[in-house]
Amino acid sequence: MVHVSLFRKWVFGILIFILVLTVCLWKETRKGIYMSIKIESQTDHLQLWKWIKTKSGMGQNKAVNGIGNVTLSNEKSQVKFNNIEPKPKEIKVWNKYSSSQILSHKLQMERKHYLNLNKYHVKYTGPKNTAILSPEQMLCQLQKKVDFRMITASDAPFNTPEWETYLPKTNISVELGKLGRCAVVSSAGSIKDSHLGAEIDNHDAVLRFNGAPTKGFQVDVGDKTTIRLVNSQLITVEEKKFVSDVQFNFGIIILWDPAPYHASIYEWFQKPDYHFFESYKHYRKRHPKQPFYILNPKMQWQLWDILQENSPEDIQPNPPSSGMLGIVLMMHFCDEVNVYEFLPSKRQTDICHYYQNTLDEACTLGAYHPQLFEKNMVKHLNQGTDEDVYNYGKVTLPGLRRAQC
Repeated sequence: MVHVSLFRKWVFGILIFILVLTVCLWKETRKGIYMSIKIESQTDHLQLWKWIKTKSGMGQNKAVNGIGNVTLSNEKSQVKFNNIEPKPKEIKVWNKYSSSQILSHKLQMERKHYLNLNKYHVKYTGPKNTAILSPEQMLCQLQKKVDFRMITASDAPFNTPEWETYLPKTNISVELGKLGRCAVVSSAGSIKDSHLGAEIDNHDAVLRFNGAPTKGFQVDVGDKTTIRLVNSQLITVEEKKFVSDVQFNFGIIILWDPAPYHASIYEWFQKPDYHFFESYKHYRKRHPKQPFYILNPKMQWQLWDILQENSPEDIQPNPPSSGMLGIVLMMHFCDEVNVYEFLPSKRQTDICHYYQNTLDEACTLGAYHPQLFEKNMVKHLNQGTDEDVYNYGKVTLPGLRRAQC
């Protein structure tokens, strides 16, 4: 009986020991899981977005040259665990050396179509730089070669008593005054959920495009609108909305219309891309106090020439996008320009506009407009950081009047 009693005590002791050991191991496992979750949440923002998405059932498409890898130097990424320093994370941002080879087959075919169509009869005879110009040299090109004037009543055939009553009498530079920091807000779908609204509104002036709304989207895009750049298609095809919508009744409106390659103002007047002149007059009758300027058609092709001169391959023979025109306009008016989501951030998406659900990769990479080459130039001129591009889609550009030419 004594032996049996000792044996039972011995077995009971072993069971107690195993139970205590199990509890200790369970607690340590919980710690490990907690630390793992904590580290993952701290570095979650470093996950790379996929520019070319993997199709279900297929391997990932070939690597895209439109993105370059850079090291992210964000303090949140410096997480230490067990005294091990993690490797810096690589992020993917727009590569300023991107070529048409990054385009999908669909966009390749569309690009070839526009090259062959040559709607505006482009015959480029200027130089093509074999060496990449410095950002300073490129800024001087923009400063010296681009005419930023608006149409006035002294420009034939607008020099008539009728047109004199419609065209603004105040020079747009006087209307705007001297501007310091300015923002250009892309309409891209990737600006949604950015929470950039307060930062955008903190600028001296803000430029927006076409019918991009602010109401209901203030958290992401802000509320301030100083200039709205609209294309001629908007005010002709959607004339009723343009005349009646209150968002077109404040700030300064600048309208542009595609013109034949290096056509004179008179030639363009005879053959505009959209016959917007009557729509313009209709609007001015309804809103005579609204500053409403027409962009000199020479500007678009002067800018296009600079894009072509600094691109190693032929670009689409169509005018630059509204986005690029707006960026360069603000570089003319302002000392510093912050551009949001012209270069895509980590939120990159095929959704064209933040206020619609249309899907099209051409909205980012371009089909009709030479957007790929526009983005190359903007990235080359960027004075901000790759972290700003990745996290906020933000590019910082100097004003042209600061260029030492």
